[in-house]
Amino acid sequence: MSDDFMLDTDDLERRMDGAMANLRTEFASLRTGRASASMLEPVMVDAYGSMTPINQVGTVNVPEPRMVTVNVWDKGLVGKVEKAIRESGLGINPQLNGTIIMLPIPELNEERRRELGKVAGSYAENARVSIRNLRRDGMDQIKKAKADGMSEDDEKLWQDEVQEMTDKYIKSIDAALETKQAEIMQV
Repeated sequence: MSDDFMLDTDDLERRMDGAMANLRTEFASLRTGRASASMLEPVMVDAYGSMTPINQVGTVNVPEPRMVTVNVWDKGLVGKVEKAIRESGLGINPQLNGTIIMLPIPELNEERRRELGKVAGSYAENARVSIRNLRRDGMDQIKKAKADGMSEDDEKLWQDEVQEMTDKYIKSIDAALETKQAEIMQV
């Protein structure tokens, strides 16, 4: 029975990739002084009785480097979209022009850059915690197989593989954080 143990490393890696993709999405939502349509991804609008992503109630465009526009499809939702953007914590003051909401992206001051750097750090730490939890899941599976009669050599081999995978993802999280913080601090 012990020879049959196979840790599903593909599943573990897929789940770790998911944690990295989530981190990239969170990083994309942080504004760096340049306009980006992805910065509105986390904004949810109370539309038609449920919370809806902003890109499902209008078209998000970036017509120039310091401007994002949202062309709201339903005229009745313009006020709700504006309110959702205002309350999102992005620090952007929306301006109405009919069904188009214009979002001028102001220059970031030094204090705001530092705050965003800390937010990026907390996003990275959450990703690290997710990776460590996945590592623990893998190690638990190995311990269970050890209790079922797996040899110590096999146990060590699998533990090393899981740890190696964990280290690789933690390193890529750290690299992504460093890149994002440099981007945020760039004037």
